[in-house]
Amino acid sequence: MAIDPICGMEVDEKAAEYAFVKNGKKHYFCSENCLNEFEESE
Repeated sequence: MAIDPICGMEVDEKAAEYAFVKNGKKHYFCSENCLNEFEESE
């Protein structure tokens, strides 16, 4: 399980709909909102 870096929720990498690669590391998100917040913080 991965941890959503925005909300801290556990995310199953195999079932995750939202992911973002930064500096070669793949981050997984529980929702589109968390993904958008992560992208905006960059």
